Amino acid sequence: MKLIIEGKAKKIFQSKNQNHIVQYFKDNATAFNNKKRKQFKSKGMLNNCISALIFEYLNENRIKTHFIEKISEREQIIKKVKIIPLEVVVRNYSAGSISHK
Repeated sequence: MKLIIEGKAKKIFQSKNQNHIVQYFKDNATAFNNKKRKQFKSKGMLNNCISALIFEYLNENRIKTHFIEKISEREQIIKKVKIIPLEVVVRNYSAGSISHK
């Protein structure tokens, strides 16, 4: 497969179908605006499972997504789409106005 682009957490490959791509989940983790980096064994597999579960749920409830199917422990087939550049960060503590009493 031809590598299209590689980011911090994923690699994107062209699939045989021109309208689909293969998304590969890596074991990399970053913090502090990519200044701190580390690899965690099986992180990519866990991220793939969580992602597949979320998108399967959305698809089953008639919410259209780019997800087609999980094809391996680290890979998914997804539709080519124009993305909205959005990043969501989940923390284990409250911050900002939600933490004020």
